Amino acid sequence: MSATVQNSDPKDAKLRADIDRSLRHPVMFFFTSGALWLLVAVLLGFASSFKSHSPDFLGDAAWATTGRLSLAHQNILIYGWACQAAFGAIIWLMARLCRKESKNSILILVAGHVWNLAITFGLFGILLGGSTGVTWMAFPTAVWPVLLISYILIAIWSAIQFQVREGGHIFVSQWYLLAAIIAFPWVFFSSHVFVFVLDGHPLMKAAVSEWYRAGLVFLFLAPVAISAAYYLAPKVTGRPVHSYHLAMFGFWSLMAIAPWAGFQKLAGAPIPRFLPYIGAAATILFLIPALAVAVNILRTILQDETSASRNSPSLRFTMGGMAGMLILGVLGLFLNTSGTLAMTQFSLTGYGMDILAIYGFFSMCAFGLIYFVVPRVTRREWLSKRFITSHFFLSLYGVAAVVLFSIMGGLFQGQAQNDSNAPWADAASFGRAYAVGTTLAWLFIAFANTIFLSHLLLMWARLGRRSTHPTLLDSGHHASSPHGPEGDIDELQAAKA
Repeated sequence: MSATVQNSDPKDAKLRADIDRSLRHPVMFFFTSGALWLLVAVLLGFASSFKSHSPDFLGDAAWATTGRLSLAHQNILIYGWACQAAFGAIIWLMARLCRKESKNSILILVAGHVWNLAITFGLFGILLGGSTGVTWMAFPTAVWPVLLISYILIAIWSAIQFQVREGGHIFVSQWYLLAAIIAFPWVFFSSHVFVFVLDGHPLMKAAVSEWYRAGLVFLFLAPVAISAAYYLAPKVTGRPVHSYHLAMFGFWSLMAIAPWAGFQKLAGAPIPRFLPYIGAAATILFLIPALAVAVNILRTILQDETSASRNSPSLRFTMGGMAGMLILGVLGLFLNTSGTLAMTQFSLTGYGMDILAIYGFFSMCAFGLIYFVVPRVTRREWLSKRFITSHFFLSLYGVAAVVLFSIMGGLFQGQAQNDSNAPWADAASFGRAYAVGTTLAWLFIAFANTIFLSHLLLMWARLGRRSTHPTLLDSGHHASSPHGPEGDIDELQAAKA
């Protein structure tokens, strides 16, 4: 958003309240069911990590093998949590920015239930041995068409809202939302068709699956996270975005670079040699839009002279997400050279980068938006600042540890794999100590998300506190709201009348 925050005109307040009320049930459904699946994914991550260094954990049942638990963990994290958090963000942000109430909330809610039923079927399919075996595309093949149809029924109404929006100005956040809405069906449909429908060469199917992983992160999850950051930074601080031109540069550089990433995972394979090099170059160049976006967002926040940037839960998580995006770009620069790719292709490093992208970047931005949106759609404030603070620090320390242990352990593991004089078994067991550290880190993240889910369920039950000011992360008195001129709960209640 390049303009200043909206004023507190009663008509504007009533319109915002009407929009929030029209989306209350679908938004809370996506956020809450996503948080539930996130806890399931974290527990599966803990179990698969524990199993990797202690094979007797959970016994010798077929469903509890490391492979099945790991596939279930990653796919639930993507489709159960990340996609649903993105859906909630898309429909709320687009409605607010277009200044249009939702007229199809029931259909969106029904499609959301179908999505969750498909995820449940897919989870049991993986654990019972019906997996396709393709990372991030592991659900039984009957699941992906249902997911695609559900997505269309969820997202099409946001595209229609944009078409009939009021006013001619298009906000920065809307650029990214439209990119995400269009990119998901393109990346999802084309990848699944090439891998599961067309009779192509298995090696090219592997290449397509890696392109799909990169596309889902850079063309869908990243735009949604950046859109949320561009909405929250000016809204909470009351300042315009630092640079409109930098925002434009960040958007178009991301759109130009992101579609080429992913093929670097097949460096050295018998595929056209230019594909891995293009993929590596694109992943390295992701640092350019990452820097543009992070500088723009952080300067907007940190130049604020009030206490909003220090005390707003939304901005704290948003700044954490921007830091995660920068780290993702910097690590992409160092881990995608020809020398390091040889050490990371078959090690834990790729897993660490995935978790950094999904949790350290996207999820932190999503949490920031959720802490901003939920009080507006439930007309209650968060019960406890301690819950929010605990969620932030446990998540921060946990994801930092997972990423550090996975990347460092993967580098040493890859180096050992390239030693032709050492047996493969030694290289495979080299990362055991790092796997133990990853297991403990997932335990911290499990505590964090148990707190988050409990807090969110209490809010959906409308048991949040009634207050004249939003929940802040300090105990001082504040004469004005750090959530912009629409932040006071009393004003929202008055707008309903």
